[in-house]
Parts: sequence; C-alpha cells; structure tokens
Amino acid sequence: MLRIVCLLSLLLAGVQASAQNARLSDHNSVGWYNYFGTFKLNKKYSLHTEYQWRRDNILTDWQQSLLRLGVNYNLDPKVQVRLGFAWIETFPYGEYPINGLGKDFTELRTFQMLMLNDKTGRVEFSHRFMLEQRWLGSYSQVNLKKEDDYRFLNRARYMFRVQVPVSRPTTGDNIPYIAAYDEILIGFGENVNENIFDQNRIGILFGYKFDQNLRVEAGVFNQTLQLSREINERNVFQYNNGFLINVIANLDMSRERS
Repeated sequence: MLRIVCLLSLLLAGVQASAQNARLSDHNSVGWYNYFGTFKLNKKYSLHTEYQWRRDNILTDWQQSLLRLGVNYNLDPKVQVRLGFAWIETFPYGEYPINGLGKDFTELRTFQMLMLNDKTGRVEFSHRFMLEQRWLGSYSQVNLKKEDDYRFLNRARYMFRVQVPVSRPTTGDNIPYIAAYDEILIGFGENVNENIFDQNRIGILFGYKFDQNLRVEAGVFNQTLQLSREINERNVFQYNNGFLINVIANLDMSRERS
C-alpha cells in the first residue's frame, strides 16, 4: 500500500511540474481602489452604484477602469437579486497583455446577481452568484486605433465571504472587523477558448463600520487570471498580488426612514 501511495505521489508531482512548465507566468503588483454605493428607494428596491479604479504597479499605471450600475430587489432581509450593466476599460499591462495586440479595449456587460446573507453567532457570511453576458472589443488589424468588432462571452461567478467583528458587539456603530473572501469566475458557451477557468480572487480585509451608512475596508488579495489565448502553444496565467481599499456607502432615500 505504501508503495502505491508513493508511486501516486510521484506521478502527481510529475503532472504538476509538467503543467507548470507548460505555462507562461506573468507576475504583477496591483492596487484596486473601489467605491460601492446603495441608494434605498423603499423596503424592496434600491439602486447599486460602483466604480473600481484598478492600477498596475500599485498606483502608477492603469490596469482597469470599471463602472457598474444596477437595480436591487429584496426578496426578504437575507435574499437580494440585482440586474445591471457594466462598462469596463482594460489597458495593456504586464509582460503578456490581455489583448493580443497589446492594446486597450472596451468591455460592455449585462449581469444578473443573487446574494444570500446569513449570520451564525458573531460570524456573518454571504454567497454571491452572478451570470454575466460580456461584449469584448477586438481589433482586426494592428494599425487600428479603435475596436472594430465585439466578441460575445458568457461567464459565471461565485463568491463566498465571511466577516467577524474584532470587538464583542455585532451591531451598532464604530465596529472593527476582519473579512475574508474567495471568488471563482468560469467562462462557458461559445467563444470561451482557453479560459473555461477565467480567474480566481482571494483576499483578506480589515474593515471599520462607522455606522449603518459608511464602512471602509483595506487589505491584500491575489488575482489568478488565465488569458483566453495561447502564446507559443502555452497557456498564460497572470498572478496579480496587491492592495485593496473599499469604501461602502448607503443612503436611505425612502419615505420609510425615521
């Protein structure tokens, strides 16, 4: 039995080494600086606003600009659905840019989201499921300055997040907390090419809840991203490590507020 285990271990190590040798790796240092705002209209409906300022080399260069807007509907206090639209600009960064011609490109999305929130004792956790319909700008010639075509892609996302207060109270104002999350993004359908596995994001954050209307979070994260194209018949993976800052604001515009 011990011989079989050793043999399987050696075979697995060989497969892993072969996979690593078959990849091209691109390591980058990034910074994501994000705003999330919710505007409550009534007990059931609210508006979602979001902007993410994503930088390469922590701060100095562009990685992405992402604007996302949506309409929320609360099925109950623990279940929320969202329909929305996103506009993303992706810039050439790293050793192997996402666009094969080394150009920036526009991406337009529609998306549907389901969020499940719950709590066990002091621990809060959430599950976020998303479907995205994506239109990625592309260039037919290297000398073009603007995209002349769009490629359609589907993507599914799942994120699990857990949050624990540092101090004893779980409600009220001026509460520090620690949060951790992991999100996997999977491409599917026509035009998916190499990246059925699109990317994975994992991070740990320290947050501070000032009151019901404002929270701020900061931490570190890793983004592992697979390009949809090969270079010299080798898959390309980006390993983007960096800092994350979130500002989360809520504004009650309903007549129900006291």
